Amino acid sequence: MADATVAEEEYLQTIFWLHEAGLPMTGANVARAMQLSAPTVHEMVGRLERDGYITRGADKSISFTPDGLEHAQVVVRRHRLIERFLTDVLKIPWDDVHEEAERLEHAMSPNLEARMMDAIGDAKTCPHGHPIEPGTRIEGVPLGDTEEGAKVQILRFESEAEDLLHLFKREGFEPGRKGTVASVDEDHITVDFDGDSASLTRSVAETVSVLADPSPPPRVALPKQLVLGKERYGR
Repeated sequence: MADATVAEEEYLQTIFWLHEAGLPMTGANVARAMQLSAPTVHEMVGRLERDGYITRGADKSISFTPDGLEHAQVVVRRHRLIERFLTDVLKIPWDDVHEEAERLEHAMSPNLEARMMDAIGDAKTCPHGHPIEPGTRIEGVPLGDTEEGAKVQILRFESEAEDLLHLFKREGFEPGRKGTVASVDEDHITVDFDGDSASLTRSVAETVSVLADPSPPPRVALPKQLVLGKERYGR
């Protein structure tokens, strides 16, 4: 197996997220998650297959090889560990650490990883709510599926696009925070956090996983596109 390039590791992270979230692992879903064109994704998926990280079925579904899954888990674990370290130890705002972690994760030694684990103590998730250790993800529901009056607790942000993270922080959404769904209409959902009102578009609210009471059926949403104003943002 060839050493994975930085670009390949970015794709492996996205494919692992689909795997972790229980979403179909297809080129189309990779393209939607990364907000890239189908031809661009098709080319990279072919490269991942040639390099031994994935296989593709007759129905075009993607599966990890054992080595591919192990490599993806290592990269994802390091990424989330770095995010937590940057937030908790270096005090970098949690909406600014995703891109920093993207740059650092590819050249991290096992020794540095072990020291970071010691530094973050008993933290179990990245600052955006994703489990640092694979296989420990708590099932949630999209905030966009909840009904008016529901009690909610934010679990995680399924999309870590930097502009979305900035939006979540500005509006007061943060993993662990509890609130009540104040209103739901065709375009927006508004949550009351102890008197502070926060609103998101429905497509963006679909990417915020919550625990809810009453709860809609569990699922993970993958909108065709995320819309903030007139701009598009990917994962």
